[in-house]
Amino acid sequence: MNNEEKLELIVKAADSKRAENTVVLNVREISTLADYFIITSADSNRQVGAIADEILEKAKENNLEIRRIEGQRAAEWILIDLGDIVINVFQSDQRKYYNLEKLWSQADTVETTDWITE
Repeated sequence: MNNEEKLELIVKAADSKRAENTVVLNVREISTLADYFIITSADSNRQVGAIADEILEKAKENNLEIRRIEGQRAAEWILIDLGDIVINVFQSDQRKYYNLEKLWSQADTVETTDWITE
């Protein structure tokens, strides 16, 4: 599975659990941490957990290596590290506070509208 297919899988998994304002950043040229960051959010901790669980389930079903998971217990900011792709699932207030989009503002945004249902 190539990176675009992985990105689509993850974005669709998040969207299926009503993730909001999902952004995919191509950080390949500006970071050694990963090639892509996915940032998404939800209004409640329960929904943040559901989004992360769905992403993890789809990753396992597709034999993607899950290197690290952080923040599952509090479910305010859950980080899922898949190596080349790092997923950040935020509770909406936490997303505003940490503002990763500003931190990585030099990154190109990957178009995801075809992957998200309205």
